[in-house]
Order: sequence, then structure tokens, then C-alpha cells
Amino acid sequence: MGGVNTIDDFVELVRDELGLAVTTETVGVAFDRLDGWDSVHLLALLTALERATGRRISLPDVLETSSLAGVYDLAVAP
Repeated sequence: MGGVNTIDDFVELVRDELGLAVTTETVGVAFDRLDGWDSVHLLALLTALERATGRRISLPDVLETSSLAGVYDLAVAP
């Protein structure tokens, strides 16, 4: 993947890396209501995002998020 520049890129990364059937409409759903979500997914997603974006993302900040939308915001924040 050439990076994560849009929400569509992010959704594609989540689908490819985690095998979760998320859409742009479901990224805002709380983790505990997301079908198939497991806390281990968060670490795998963080690793995949760092690889895709080429930059470090704060684990403590990620742990404070409640949805994939929050993780996306951290990943694309300037």
C-alpha cells in the first residue's frame, strides 16, 4: 500500500491486514460493538499503520481511542 491518505485507504488497510469487514460507515463504531474485533487487532493495526505511513504513532494515544475512526485520526494527524 502506498500510504494511508484517505479514510478509504485506511478501511482497505484494516480489511487487508486484520480481515475485518469494515466500511467507511462503520469506522466510527465503538470497538466493543465492532463485529470480530479483538484487542490484539489494535496492536496489529498500529504496526500496519506505522509501516504504511512511515511514521511512529503513539501507543498510549491509540489506547485512548474508542473506535477505528479515532485511530485513523491519529494516523493522519500532522
